[in-house]
Formats: sequence, C-alpha cells, structure tokens
Amino acid sequence: MKYIQLITILLLFPLTLGFAQNKPQVNPGEYLKMRWETVATRMPAQWYGTDEAKQVAENVLISQKEIGGWAKNEPFHHPFSDSLRTHYLRTKIEKGGTFDNGSTISELRFLAKVYSHLKDERYKQAFEKGVNYIFMAQYKNGGWPQYFPVKDAQDEILLDKTEPYSMHITFNDNAMVNVMTLLKDLFSDNKEFVPLELGKGLKEKARKAFDKGVECILKTQIQVNHHPTVWCAQHNEKTLAPANARAYELASFSGAESVGIALLLMDIDHPSKAIISSVKGAEKWFEDHEIKGIKIGSETDQNGQRNRVVIEDKNASPIWARFYDLTTEKPFFCSRDGIKRSSLAEISYERRNGYGWYTYEPANVLARFPEWQKKNHLSK
Repeated sequence: MKYIQLITILLLFPLTLGFAQNKPQVNPGEYLKMRWETVATRMPAQWYGTDEAKQVAENVLISQKEIGGWAKNEPFHHPFSDSLRTHYLRTKIEKGGTFDNGSTISELRFLAKVYSHLKDERYKQAFEKGVNYIFMAQYKNGGWPQYFPVKDAQDEILLDKTEPYSMHITFNDNAMVNVMTLLKDLFSDNKEFVPLELGKGLKEKARKAFDKGVECILKTQIQVNHHPTVWCAQHNEKTLAPANARAYELASFSGAESVGIALLLMDIDHPSKAIISSVKGAEKWFEDHEIKGIKIGSETDQNGQRNRVVIEDKNASPIWARFYDLTTEKPFFCSRDGIKRSSLAEISYERRNGYGWYTYEPANVLARFPEWQKKNHLSK
C-alpha cells in the first residue's frame, strides 16, 4: 500500500507542479503599478482570466471609440471613476483613435487574451470592430496614418504647435509595423487568436491588408543611386516621399524606425525578389552607417542637473543615430527650433535629455542577417 501511495504521489507531482507554475505570478493589485502596455500584453497568461483582468476589460470596452480604435497614453487598467466613465461614453463618437505609441494594437491584443479565458462575446465583438477599424484606416497605397480619422490641420497645429503630420504614413514608434504584425498574426493563425474563431473572410482581409502594407513599405524605401537604403520615420501619404513630423523630427534616413520595418520583412516566408533586395539594402545601409568609439552617458552639469552626453570609448558597441541627413547621410540633432545641428551637445537641454537620439537596435538586423540569408538560400 505504501508503494502504491508513493507511486501515486510521484505521478501527481509533475501535474501539481504544472498547476503551480501556471498560477499568476502577480500579487493582487500589483498590476496597478505597471504601465498599461505591460498589463495589456505582458502579464502571465493565467492573469488574463482573473477578476482583475475582467475589471480592466470593462474599461477597455467603455473607452473604445465608436469607429473602433482607442486613444493613446491612457491608463485603461486604472479604476474608472463615474465621471471618467461618463466622459468615455460621451466622447465615443469623437475623433481620437490612433496607432501611435502602441495604441489600438495593445487594446486588441489584450481583448484576445481575456477572451481566451473568459469567453465574453463582447470582447470578441470589440476585437472585430477594432480590426475593421484597421481596415478602414489603411490608405489605398497600403500605408497607415498615425491617427484615423486624421486630425484637422488646425486642431493639430494647436495641439502640437507644428505643421500637421498625423495623416502621413507613419513608421514612427513602429506604428505601421505594429499594425502589420497583428494582421500577420491573424491570418497565420497565431495561437493567441485561435480562441476567437475568426472567420475566413476576416483573415483573408487581414492577409490582403498586410500584402498592401508590404507594397507600401517597398515603395517608400529611400533609394540612393537606384539602390534601396532605409526609411524615414514618416512618409507623405500622397507622394510617399520622406516627410517632417514634429519640429525636431525632420525628414531623414531613420536609424531607429527602419529597424522594425527590416525585421518585419525578414519574417516573411518565401520573400519575393523585391523583398530580398529591400532587406539587403537596409542591412548594407545599417552596416555602412554604424558609429564606433562612442557611447551615451550622463554627467552632472554646473546647475546640478543630470545631462546626457556622448562619451568616447574605443570598446563601445556600435551605435546609430536616430536621424541621418538625406543629402550628406551624416547624423543630425534638433531643438524645437527645427535647425539641424551636428552634435548632441549643440541642442537644447530639454531636447537633449527628453528624446532618444541614438539607438543600438540596428545591431538586431545585422545579427539576424546571416541566418536570414541561409534560410532563403541566398549567397553572401
């Protein structure tokens, strides 16, 4: 009998351990201290079946715009007061849906996660409405704007104190890449979305929208002497040319936003000759424009404030500037006056310390490139 009991315990132990490992590794209420994007997409899987997640889902449903998208930079996981709930309900028909800063895509991914556990049909309906919003927002040329419907020019000037730019095709902050990655997950039956049991028609629309997006990416890639290079953070929605955004975000070769685009193209199975050429061109541009011998650090200035500085270091990892001039292909930096400077030290304290002027991200493209070549049987 003792041996039978022992065998039973041993057989049950892995199962018990599995249950223990699947329990949410988040203390009650801890999600309130996190950023919304973390709560929306990066919590332990089982957390999305909790009462806490259910409460957050109610906020996400209430705050969805009538057209299907969501506003940006809103802490949807924080409790809504009666007045805030009323505000969201009253402003549902107003403009405000956007893909900026992960908005709309984060909310859709959250809804898919909670639906897989709670099976509330309202979550699925809101999800499909959000996906249709993505379809509506896509331009005929395949690109997506930052906001949809786009802001009125006068409203944007008042809000951002610059020329209107929200209608531009937006790669900035991976807006378009985030949209296209979601669409790819939908038509390729990513396991996160299988529980939604999305119809064949929606998946086919997602595939067509994705393919149009790829066409737009290829058409907007900046050519130098008929060779593909990288992209600007935003492109004119009509001419597809590199375009300005905020006063310090001038048209340029983007050392930052181009990374997400290149990686997206590298994830496409059986790439066309045009995609292969595009990826090769981007990889070469990153290789040619890496900056060696410096790193970004900080020091305390004469006023006792922490100040971001460039430090010489021969052992530093390669780094890239966020913006490169379209003519000289040299890095530039801007204050809010929109005047190009050649070094970080030359711009205002506020912009120098309040914006990301350098990035290490292109190293990811260079690191993956050999594997991508091998996978697609390409010569070195």
